[in-house]
Amino acid sequence: MGGVRGRVPGLGRVVAGLLVAVGLVGLTGCGIADTGPAAAGEPARGARAAGGPPPLRLYYLTRNGIWPVARTAPPHAGAQTAMDELLAGPSRAERARGLVSRLPRGRVRAEATAGAVDLHLPWLVAELPRVAVSQLVCTAANAPGVPGGKDPLDVVVRIHESGIPGAPWPVRCDETGTAAPLGAPERTAGSGPRGHGDRRDGGSAGRIGQGEQGTEDQEQEEKAAP
Repeated sequence: MGGVRGRVPGLGRVVAGLLVAVGLVGLTGCGIADTGPAAAGEPARGARAAGGPPPLRLYYLTRNGIWPVARTAPPHAGAQTAMDELLAGPSRAERARGLVSRLPRGRVRAEATAGAVDLHLPWLVAELPRVAVSQLVCTAANAPGVPGGKDPLDVVVRIHESGIPGAPWPVRCDETGTAAPLGAPERTAGSGPRGHGDRRDGGSAGRIGQGEQGTEDQEQEEKAAP
């Protein structure tokens, strides 16, 4: 569009307004507020009280996607504590803020080793909505007491499926709070929890059963939440 020069009337005010809006998003996009989940921004990592134990960081779902909730950890809490708390579901107060879970009833056995957490599922991964797999993986990666001192983004979560022999399925929690195949730089279509192509030794890991149905069911649960 050559030849057009000059200032656009009001453009400075528009840009200034956008900068203010971005600043507000940065302030509100840091976790779960009293009035509900933040509307934008990266899931919050939270802060540890000075000298206190790390919190339990449990991943539930909101209308804006998966989101972590920080709870005070009991003494000597570890990966198993985090799994038990996650599977117990959101508290009444958390449900009132729009948080739901897509995980079925059951108990997941968790074992933490240096830089890794092994999850022994009572189900097949194919039976779970993909967001439920992300709930498990990201809660495990952020569990307190994982040896090795790694950043949660670098913790390897090894998924052992019920009745599936052979090597477990290694995944990690990415920056968006989504389960991703080990070594994947970012979430991509057709990989890990999004598709079928990452399990080399057979089994059903990576074939998330309900696909987009999980999102529809989530919306129905959110409408029914107190």
